[in-house]
Amino acid sequence: MAALDPVVEYGIARTQELFADLRVLAITGAGVSTDSGIPDYRGQGRVVRHPLTFDQFMASKDNRSKYWARSYVGWNRVAAAKPNQSHLALAAAERSGILGQIITQNVDGLHQKAGSEKVLELHGRLDQVICTACSAFVTRAQMDSMISALNVGLIQDTDIEFTPDGDAEIEVPADFQVPTCIACGGDYKPDVVFFGEQIPLERVSQAKLAVEDAQALLVAGSSLAVNSGLRLVKQAKTLGHKIVIINRGETKADDIADLKLNASTSEVLGTLYL
Repeated sequence: MAALDPVVEYGIARTQELFADLRVLAITGAGVSTDSGIPDYRGQGRVVRHPLTFDQFMASKDNRSKYWARSYVGWNRVAAAKPNQSHLALAAAERSGILGQIITQNVDGLHQKAGSEKVLELHGRLDQVICTACSAFVTRAQMDSMISALNVGLIQDTDIEFTPDGDAEIEVPADFQVPTCIACGGDYKPDVVFFGEQIPLERVSQAKLAVEDAQALLVAGSSLAVNSGLRLVKQAKTLGHKIVIINRGETKADDIADLKLNASTSEVLGTLYL
């Protein structure tokens, strides 16, 4: 393994000092999954994208068709992704008792694949689909099977650009058909929190309680541009928790962190916990 940058090495040692004998809570964002081949929306060098909002999805049949067609093509890339060193390191930290829980803004399920058990998925999960009318669930595999039956010949291309939400960059066929709920005929949406959609209150309460129960906060791979994560960091600061941020590029909480490492989460977490 290549030698660590001296600044990063110092940051890791300082993190160990700050977190010594404290209950640590981790908040993770898209940056922990980039080494698994899943892109982020705001990382350095990324092209600015404007994902579909909740209101746009709900208001337009055409928008729902666009979402499901593109998601059908891109989903396999997310489903096939494997945990990287960041996920494995956090799972190891949980097993050793260093890490109490993970609150993730990601919807890819990679923390669980790595072996983490105490994971609060703040923005939901992409492998589940919910009916917007009756709240009945189907798995993503079931949804893809229904899409395939209605759209014969549509190919799930694995060699195409896609977003963190599995949204592939394709032209949507004009005759694309979207399955409706098998229970009530309503519209399906992925069981994730869209931009502009409210996080379920119970989930928000669970996240706040997790921060209260912790003594230190580790933010990994998140710019904290979304208020749901930033609020939790501000709560931790108010409670007097030690805060360490690992992220390439600026975050909205750099000024209140005890330590900020502008470095790879895989490199730092792997050194800390593996």
